[in-house]
Amino acid sequence: MLFLDKTKIRIVSGRGGNGMVAWRREKYVDKGGPAGGDGGKGGDVYLIADENMSTLMDFKYKSVFKAEAGENGGIKNCHGRWAKDLYIKVPVGTVVKDVKTGNVIADLVEHEQNVLVAQGGRGGRGNARFATAQKRAPQFCEPGEPGIERELVLELKLIADVGLLGMPNAGKSTLISRISSAKPKIADYPFTTLVPNLGVVKGLNGDGFVVADIPGLIEGASEGVGLGHDFLRHVERCRFLVHLIDTTEENPFENYKIINNELEKHSHRLASLYQIIALNKIDSIDDVIKIKLLNQFKKVSSDVFLISAVTGEGVQELVNKMSEMVEKIEKPVSEIIVEEDLGAYNNDDSEYEITKASKDTYIIIGGKIGRLAKVTDARNTEQVIRFQNILTGMGVFDRLKAMGVKDGDTIIVGHLEFAYYADEFYG
Repeated sequence: MLFLDKTKIRIVSGRGGNGMVAWRREKYVDKGGPAGGDGGKGGDVYLIADENMSTLMDFKYKSVFKAEAGENGGIKNCHGRWAKDLYIKVPVGTVVKDVKTGNVIADLVEHEQNVLVAQGGRGGRGNARFATAQKRAPQFCEPGEPGIERELVLELKLIADVGLLGMPNAGKSTLISRISSAKPKIADYPFTTLVPNLGVVKGLNGDGFVVADIPGLIEGASEGVGLGHDFLRHVERCRFLVHLIDTTEENPFENYKIINNELEKHSHRLASLYQIIALNKIDSIDDVIKIKLLNQFKKVSSDVFLISAVTGEGVQELVNKMSEMVEKIEKPVSEIIVEEDLGAYNNDDSEYEITKASKDTYIIIGGKIGRLAKVTDARNTEQVIRFQNILTGMGVFDRLKAMGVKDGDTIIVGHLEFAYYADEFYG
């Protein structure tokens, strides 16, 4: 299976159903009155974590997700059906970000944990809702609210207890294949590992812990050199790191410092994680070099192990230490993410814009205003008056006055066109 750990998707919540203008027409019922039902609410969009998914590969083939729209209201006060909510499955460990704001929306680290990312539009009210003692036969209804459309970035961070780090060809894949059932590709050339590999290792108490084998890092990885920088996010959730050193290299200690420097550039928290140092390939060096390296690395860490991932020498002692530290070091707590201010995504499309198209013509555009204009019958005086009252309540005529509108000027909203007169709109 191909591995994909970062992708972009577009989501659209369901629009609300429109209200209905209808009338009771029953035998022996005099002046039946309004009977238009409300529209149904549009479907919400949720992201839900699924432990059965291990990659974002599914989103390579489908990247647009739309929830159902609410049903329109009906006659006889029948309300429209509410639409079903849409649940989009993502792997456990997925971080969700908003493309527009760059803010983190959620960090889904538990199975079936979910987050609402787009609310469905509210259904419009039917004309039965507007009946009053003074206005017994309203000839209008409300349109449903629109759905929310937004782009999201999904970023997968694998959930592992221990992260294996090191230069390319340090032997990480060989080690994980020896201590677990993982079967990564192993070869004697750098960058054999192109994607992270996970392996479950049996601990001292009989429980298993998860080890992540991350593609090799090189100098400049944090700036995009090599492959490892793309996968450093996968060790951010680890309890601690095992730093694998190739003892056959010319300067193993210098390589150790290079890797730690790249960790620091990527994340201070990552660089501060506890590290076990494993000096690998000791079957290929003599005892003098072993002692020299051991003394050198003991100056920077109290936990240094001499191992050979190929022969198995020293590996069990390393595994025992890893198991011990898994018990001691608690899993990092994922920060509690609270959705950013939903002002841009809460169906409140009351913002509008007024443009002076000519000397005596003004054009008004806006979500709510545009929707109300669409369902306003220009031939129905009652509907037009109600629409103008809404514009007054929203402060539209105050803004027009500030822009210098004069009596007789033309106001255009969608398909509606009417003349402005101050006496009419300001009493």
